[in-house]
Amino acid sequence: MDSLITFAAFFGLALLVWDCVEVGRNDAANLVNAVFGARVMKRRRAVWLAGLAVVVGAVFSSAVMETARKGVFTPGMLDELLGDMSRWGAITIYISVYLVDTVLLYTYSAFGMPVSTTATLVFSLVGAAVGVSGAMDIVSWDKVGTILIAIVVSIILSGISGFLAQRAFRGAIRDKAEDHETVMLHGPWVAGIIFTWLFWFLVMKGLHSVPIVQLIKKQTFEIYNTYAILLVAWAILATIIYMILKILGERGTKYLFHSTAIVGMLCMAFAFGQNDLANCASPGLSAFYIYGHPDVSVGAATKIDISKWLLFFCGSLIVIGMTTKNAQRVTRAEVNTGSQFDQVALWAPQWCRSLASLFVKKHDPEIVIAPDPSTTETGKRIHYDTLRASVIMAVSASVIAFASSKGYPVSTTYVAFAAVVATGWGDRVFDRGDADLKLGRAIWVVTSWFIAGFLAMFAAGVVAFLVYRLTWLGFVVCTLANLGTRYYFKRRADRHEATYHPKRPKPGVASAGGDDDPEDHD
Repeated sequence: MDSLITFAAFFGLALLVWDCVEVGRNDAANLVNAVFGARVMKRRRAVWLAGLAVVVGAVFSSAVMETARKGVFTPGMLDELLGDMSRWGAITIYISVYLVDTVLLYTYSAFGMPVSTTATLVFSLVGAAVGVSGAMDIVSWDKVGTILIAIVVSIILSGISGFLAQRAFRGAIRDKAEDHETVMLHGPWVAGIIFTWLFWFLVMKGLHSVPIVQLIKKQTFEIYNTYAILLVAWAILATIIYMILKILGERGTKYLFHSTAIVGMLCMAFAFGQNDLANCASPGLSAFYIYGHPDVSVGAATKIDISKWLLFFCGSLIVIGMTTKNAQRVTRAEVNTGSQFDQVALWAPQWCRSLASLFVKKHDPEIVIAPDPSTTETGKRIHYDTLRASVIMAVSASVIAFASSKGYPVSTTYVAFAAVVATGWGDRVFDRGDADLKLGRAIWVVTSWFIAGFLAMFAAGVVAFLVYRLTWLGFVVCTLANLGTRYYFKRRADRHEATYHPKRPKPGVASAGGDDDPEDHD
C-alpha cells in the first residue's frame, strides 16, 4: 500500500500540472475576452500581462483555498469510516477530481465552450467523496449549498450590474468613447466610478486580510461613513483624471477607456488568481501533503499551510494554458456571442435558437445604442468598444473579488459571461442581425453548465469507486478512459471547427480571430 500511495501522490502532482493548463485553456481565457474583443491589445500581449496579475493574486488565495480543500466534504470523517485506508481514500478523492476535470475542461475548451472550474470541482468532490466512502454524510451539504447559492447570486449580480452600468454610461457617452469633447465632459466621472469600485471591491474587500489594508479600514471606513468616503474618493479620482486629460489633450481622451479596460483586466486577473487558482491547485497539493505526513490523521494533514511558491508555480502553468489553440476558441466564441456585429460565426442547437427567437420577438425593435460595427486599420473587426470592455472587466473583477473576500470560490467563467451578455443587452446588440444565434448560443452555454455539473459528479463518483477498490488496475482503466475520451472529442471538435469556423469564412461573417492568433478568421 505504501508504494501505491507514493505513486498516487506523485501522479496527483502530474495531474495538477495538467489541470492547471486545462484551466488556462478555458476559465482563464475569460480574462482577456473584453480587452481583445475591443482590440485594445493583441491577444498574446494581453495573455502575458493578465498572467502576471494571476500569479500575483495567487498569494492572497488562502480563504478560498481552505474552502476548496476541506469545505466541500469532511476529510476527518475518512479516519472514522475507512480506518487504516483513510489516507488512500483521501488521495483517491483528490486524484479522481483531476481525472474527471482534465477531460471535461479539455472537451469544453475544444468546442469553444466556457465552463466553470469551480462548479466542476465542487460537484467532482461531492461525487468522489461519496464514491469512496459510500456515505452521504461525508459531504458538507450546507457548505455545498452555500457555494452554489454564491455562484447563482454572483451571476445575477454580474448581470444586473453590467446591464445597469452599461446602459447608464452608454446613455451619457453614446458611441463617442474616443471623441475629445464627449470624453472631456463625461470621461472623468465615468472612469472615476470604475476606478472607485475597483478600489473598493478589489483592495478593501479582496485584500481585507493584508495588514496595511486593515490599517486603512480602521483609520477611515470604520470611523466615517463608507458611502461618504467612496463619494469623496470618486470626486478626487474624477478630478485627477480630468486634470490628466487636460494635460494630455486628444491623445488622453482617445485612450482613456483603453486604460480603464486594461486596469479592469488586471484586476480581474488578480481576482482570478485569488479565486479559481486555489480551486485547481487544491486537490493535488492536498493529496501530496497527506502523503508527506503519514504520522498524522487525514483531517490534520489537510490543515497544513500551502506554500505561496507552489501557488506561483500553478499560476505560471495557467498562463501556459491561456496561450493554447483551444483557449483561442473559447475567446472567439465568447466575444462573438456579445459582438455588436450583425453577423457572427457561432453555433447553437436549433432548439436553443428557436427558444431565443421567442425572446427576440417579445420586444419591439429598438434603436441600437452601441457603436456601429467598425474595423481597425488592418481590417480586424472591433466587437466591443472600449467603454463596454471597461464595464465588462470592472464588473467581473468586482464581483469575483468580493466573493473571494468571503471565502466563496465563485466562477470566473459564469461572472464574465454574464457581464458580456448583460452589457450586450444594455447596448441592445441583440435587437438586430443574428440575435437568435447569439442568444441561442448563450442559452446553450448556460445549459451546458448544468450538464457539466452533473457529469462531473457522476463521473468522479465512478472513477473514485474504481480507483479506491481496484487500486493499480483502477488507475490504468481510468487513465486510459481519460485519454480515450479526450482523443475522441478532440477529433469531433476539430471537425466541428472545420465546418463552422473554416480558415477562410464567407465575406461579412464576423470572428474574433486575433492579429497574432493562428486561427485568424477575420
